[in-house]
Amino acid sequence: MLDAAHHTSLPPRPGVGYKPQHYADIMSHPDPVAWIEVHAENYMGDGGRPIAQLRQLAERFAVSVHGVGLSIGGEGNLDRDHLARLKHLVGWLNPASFSEHLAWSTHDSHFFNDLLPLPYNAATLARVAAHINQVQDTIGRRMLLENPSSYLAFADATMSETDFLREVSARTGCGLLLDVNNVFVSATNLKTSPQAYIDAFPLDAVGEIHLGGHDVDEDETGAPLLIDSHGKPVVDPVWALLDYTLDRAGAKPLLIEWDNDVPAWPVLAAQATRADAALALVA
Repeated sequence: MLDAAHHTSLPPRPGVGYKPQHYADIMSHPDPVAWIEVHAENYMGDGGRPIAQLRQLAERFAVSVHGVGLSIGGEGNLDRDHLARLKHLVGWLNPASFSEHLAWSTHDSHFFNDLLPLPYNAATLARVAAHINQVQDTIGRRMLLENPSSYLAFADATMSETDFLREVSARTGCGLLLDVNNVFVSATNLKTSPQAYIDAFPLDAVGEIHLGGHDVDEDETGAPLLIDSHGKPVVDPVWALLDYTLDRAGAKPLLIEWDNDVPAWPVLAAQATRADAALALVA
């Protein structure tokens, strides 16, 4: 078991989403990466190489655990077995941060690979807040909630996404994870201003910022449709939106996500270097 005092917070420096093929490189040439993030569901077993490598990494880097399977916004109860596995992981790893998505991915006994959006209204707010309280009570720590990528707007929404997130944080005490690429994707798809979204976001609750790549498609009218794919480099307009965000929020732990078509380590490290330069401007 790791020392409970080990790595209690993420530094306001670049981190990367850890992939096993990068283990040797990140252990031998980590700069400028100061911390790593892992997906909780990949480390819920009791042993083997993944757990052994994560233990080694945790001795050297602060670790953020990012969940993708809790279905915080789902209508049903949270999966107690999944929560128990998460509690076990958080217990021995003692990560600096735990986060999940404002989304749903389950219905009855079915699990979907996509993280699906929610209508922002009083019923959704009560359900999401109750689920977050359950998670935080189970793992014994504050969690961060991530803003989603949106591809359509809900007719029965009664509040904005930023107001919804602000109220969830106020009700539960949870922090927020601000995914700047998600903001850009949603604003493009919904034809809104990404800068106005950042202006309205409760930045004082942000504990972590994410950056990633997206794919460009088009809808049935030929208008641009962006897909949050995490499979490409961060594009220049998203870097510009990051600068806009950091100018208002100050330096925060900043993660580069690259989950599909994962590149060689030098490519990912170069993205982290650019993130480090952006952070240096507001440090």
